[in-house]
Amino acid sequence: MPANEAKEVKMYSDYKSPFAYLAFDPAFALEQRFRIRLRWIPFQLRIKGKGERSQYSEYKARYSYLDARRWAKPRGLVIRGPLKVYDTTPALIGGLFAQHHGRLLDYSRRVYEMFFKRELEADDPDAVANVIAELGMSADDYREYLSGKGALAYQRAQDEAANDHVFGVPLFIFEDEPFWGHDRIPVLEDRLTAAGMALN
Repeated sequence: MPANEAKEVKMYSDYKSPFAYLAFDPAFALEQRFRIRLRWIPFQLRIKGKGERSQYSEYKARYSYLDARRWAKPRGLVIRGPLKVYDTTPALIGGLFAQHHGRLLDYSRRVYEMFFKRELEADDPDAVANVIAELGMSADDYREYLSGKGALAYQRAQDEAANDHVFGVPLFIFEDEPFWGHDRIPVLEDRLTAAGMALN
């Protein structure tokens, strides 16, 4: 690889994770400061629902949302805990669809914002199709993609995540080294700097 060529940083993400929401824009901003190409990869978090987890896990879940709101408030982001556990496959395949059309950032920002304001059912293909249409893309093309090429691309992403031993999001990988959590972005920046990837 030529010395000045951008290196890939993977970012595994799920739209139901408040910490993936917090990481999204700061992660893409790294492309302005480092010679990297950030690759967004959908990953389905498997979360137990209320009543399926221990009391300690309930405490942890409540604390996690409290902590996420602390980080979100100074940035003007609204994070309200979802009322159920979502299978976000339709929204994540929507992300792949938007990525294919060069609209991943617009789409993801809108999905995160609406989901955490409880304005989007991320498991409902019709609700996701409405977001796609609102952004000027084809809802019909999304529906076709959802059951065809998108489903295959999504499964490839889950297989890649298994290969990379992904267990949560946001999880970044640079040169096979994982960095888990939105608050690890500064550690990732240090690693990128040490690797000589900083732009002058």
